[in-house]
Amino acid sequence: MLKRQFELISVCILLIITGCTSDNHKKTDNVFVRGQQEQTEEKKATVVDTLVFQQKIKALANGDTTGFWPIKNQPYPFEGAILPYKRVVAYYGNLYSKKMGILGEYPPAEVWRRLNAELEAWKLADPATPVQPAIHYIAVVAQGSPLKDGMYRTRMPHAQIDSALSIARMGDAIVFLDIQVALSKVQVEVPLLEKYLLMPQVHLGIDPEFSMKDGSKPGKKIGWMDNTDINFCTDYLAKLVSKHHLPPKILVVHRFTQGMIKNFDQVKLHPEVQIVINMDGWGAPALKNNTYKRYVYREPVQFTGFKLFYKND
Repeated sequence: MLKRQFELISVCILLIITGCTSDNHKKTDNVFVRGQQEQTEEKKATVVDTLVFQQKIKALANGDTTGFWPIKNQPYPFEGAILPYKRVVAYYGNLYSKKMGILGEYPPAEVWRRLNAELEAWKLADPATPVQPAIHYIAVVAQGSPLKDGMYRTRMPHAQIDSALSIARMGDAIVFLDIQVALSKVQVEVPLLEKYLLMPQVHLGIDPEFSMKDGSKPGKKIGWMDNTDINFCTDYLAKLVSKHHLPPKILVVHRFTQGMIKNFDQVKLHPEVQIVINMDGWGAPALKNNTYKRYVYREPVQFTGFKLFYKND
């Protein structure tokens, strides 16, 4: 099993690769529950060029013949969507901890020196796909102790989140605010970040590993989320985008085991939100690639990502 030690997460980079690359597997007949695709006349006028979109997602499927990719009957995103037009390259972490990712290990100038080097490497590797830098900040952190409310999570103060946004502005990066709910729920934690999610450059991440629905202490076992958790997040983001005329949001959902995401085929898609299932966890390259093929590739939702741990992978 892939390992991801609680509060011992190595420095990492998160790549949203927006498609799939894998060997052929047996086709399944999963029926996807999609978001509302009947749009008003006003919204129809704001969707992206549909032909270009289809060409790009077909290219990202990399010749897949299984029927998994590209996702069929997904709604066309509204104008301003980042995926599949760009590759998002993000640095991850929390400013309070050197062990949770590179954001807490180095001062901002050094973070950007290193991230810029990664951006250049990806530009050279795939000149046809523009690179979008990102800062992926853990805004709600699972804890090993219950704290005052017994929820085993700490919400970062706004001053720290503001600092993450300031770091992002140094390189014209987008921002992901990541939530580890522990014994709390996304229904409670996501709305508390609304002032930030109303910003056009801010997106959302959720981490099922630390969603302890049975009341276990975070880090003692691997948690999970299901379609109701993910659908709450996408519904919430879609309403913000529609009401406030924002560009589409990205929702990153971390995953490295079969059980971390349940009922994937009942996740709703919206033109206002783009869902990325991110290959998380650390381990030997062969094991991690195989885990991606088994759980992320074979249970397609919309787009995919891959997290690389500099010191553990």
